[in-house]
Formats: sequence, structure tokens, C-alpha cells
Amino acid sequence: MKIVMTTSSNSLDGELDKRFGRAPGFLIYDTETQNHEFMDNQQNIQAAQGAGIQSAQNIVATGAQCVISGQCGPKALRVLKSADIKIYSCDANTVKECLEQFNNGTLQEVQGQS
Repeated sequence: MKIVMTTSSNSLDGELDKRFGRAPGFLIYDTETQNHEFMDNQQNIQAAQGAGIQSAQNIVATGAQCVISGQCGPKALRVLKSADIKIYSCDANTVKECLEQFNNGTLQEVQGQS
């Protein structure tokens, strides 16, 4: 399973960015291989509008099954939900802490319209 987390770091010890659409990037973690890669999101940070939608479309293209972030706007949420990607809200400080909470089943799935 591919899990995407919002961050500015390419490390599991990196800080979780609480924003979705305007996060500096995304750490894509593969639970099967335990490998990760960083996907830059710089093109959406300065976008006047549509940052969340474009970021969500980029996440869909990775084949991810879930996203962990601080917040996700309603338009991005719709794009992700329509692609059957689960969204979890996390208030931990690091990506690694979010993964631990996900693995422990303590993260709450964000509900919304699809």
C-alpha cells in the first residue's frame, strides 16, 4: 500500500506539513517495500487557486491508497475520495509519528462527499 504524507522533507523524520494543497511536497511510503520517495509540490505553493485540486490529482496519479495530512480542503477531498483514496487527519509532528499512528489504527479517517 502506498501512503502519502504532506511534508517538506524526504525523510521519515521530517515534519508533517499541516496543509495539503500548499504543502512543499509529499512523502510517498510503500508499506510492502518500506521504501519512500519525495514528490515535489512547488508548482502548487504559489498557485492563485486550485492548489488542492491539482495536488490531489498528482496524488491520484501515484497510485496511492491513502493520504495523511493535517487538513484537506473540500475540493481536494472530493478528488481524492472519488479515486477511492482514504484521507486521514494527523496532528503529530513528524511523518514517522503519523505512520506509527496509522499502523496502530489510531488515526481518524476524514469523512466527506465523494
